[in-house]
Amino acid sequence: MIIAIGSDHRGYRLKEILKTFLSSKGYRVLDFGTHSEESFDYPDAAIPVGEAVASGKADFGILICMTGIGMSIAANKVRGIRAALVTALEFAELSRKHNNANVICLQGGYVDPEDAKNFVLKFFTTDFEGGRHLRRIKKIEKYETSSQKDFS
Repeated sequence: MIIAIGSDHRGYRLKEILKTFLSSKGYRVLDFGTHSEESFDYPDAAIPVGEAVASGKADFGILICMTGIGMSIAANKVRGIRAALVTALEFAELSRKHNNANVICLQGGYVDPEDAKNFVLKFFTTDFEGGRHLRRIKKIEKYETSSQKDFS
């Protein structure tokens, strides 16, 4: 499995921990930056990670900033991305089961690294349930691809 990962400067430390952890579990990790704790704008990682996932170059994405909110907002601007801010193990599971999320966003300033490891593993190993949830995803996809953006 190929994982695209990115962070801003406030998520850098957790990104590096997760890269090492995921590599040790056999995942291939594509790092879209940042590569230091120098100031770095979160869209500069969120958009390339989103594009890698949306294009199929990566199976899933991980994005990390201080709160995870900025990364979530930016990644969700990429067509085909369903980025979920995950703050609990159950949310990692439900974001996959119900929303077919393909990018997990984490809080570099608030989540314990051990919890983050568990969140990403749960995210990667949980399948989408489909059914009524698929109907909802299809509505989002229809809106994303509509030129008139009419949701009626």
